[in-house]
Amino acid sequence: MDDDEGVLDPWVAEWMEANPQRATPFDELIPELLELARGPWAEPPTRDFAEVVDDEVDGVPIRIYHHDGPVTGLVVYVHGGGYCIGSIGLMDNVAREIAFQSGANVVSVGYRLAPEHPYPEGLDDVERVTRWAHARASELGATPSTVAVAGESAGGNLAAAVSLRLKAAGDLTLAGQVLLYPGVSGSVRFPSRDEFDGLILNRKGTENFWAAYSAGRDLDDDPFAAPLSAPDLTSLPPALVVLGGCDLLRDEGRAYAGRLRDAGVEVDEVCYAGQPHGFMNFGFPAATDAFEHTGRWLRGAFAARS
Repeated sequence: MDDDEGVLDPWVAEWMEANPQRATPFDELIPELLELARGPWAEPPTRDFAEVVDDEVDGVPIRIYHHDGPVTGLVVYVHGGGYCIGSIGLMDNVAREIAFQSGANVVSVGYRLAPEHPYPEGLDDVERVTRWAHARASELGATPSTVAVAGESAGGNLAAAVSLRLKAAGDLTLAGQVLLYPGVSGSVRFPSRDEFDGLILNRKGTENFWAAYSAGRDLDDDPFAAPLSAPDLTSLPPALVVLGGCDLLRDEGRAYAGRLRDAGVEVDEVCYAGQPHGFMNFGFPAATDAFEHTGRWLRGAFAARS
């Protein structure tokens, strides 16, 4: 661990001071605020594609980003938002950047959100779409062997959890799992949750999100809710784990990467010093390198399975 990784990037500090509304943690699950934070709107497209199609898979909204010509593979992308907020539209920029940098077509999943739809409903949606994408990989420009999952924050949890579910089922194999600053420990608190409390995320918000997702149940020992609790991580797909040095979820993401590595899983762990939670979503300067790294890693994972 870099001794300086937990020192906030001065550029980020200036941005937070200049953008107090965007930098203020979302920690109250008030219906009016939830509605706004789940909106379909998005910033102007950051990358252009041959075709972007909105569709449904058994009632689950999806958005498919198609390249023009041959593709490297297929990524099922799961947006973040504490299991309670976010949308295909709001995280359109992340899906586009993953597609652009990886050369893969991307299927973005509009899974059901808590508190109306607590665990495991959102995860069920992600698994349903992942299985659909795998079964139709050739129609989507890829092959069944070149399908990966990716997600950030709560989406990183769901990407890790669906990888565990598919391993348990034993009927299909993913080319890789991309976990961008994932929350994987349930209600178990690591030191970084206190050290970086209030930087984009705060402890109150994470606790409220988890209470909504868990519906008040103790799920800390359920590996599909809290992947870090899984007793066996062997034979999982290769993983890329991207962390922020000033992210309150940093330590649990690092712990999960370590456990994967100890279980013999191929892991690429990279931490961006001085970056808070969500730095890739916000498009901070460090996000450029993080997206490029993610794209290279996915290209390598797909090439290894081609």
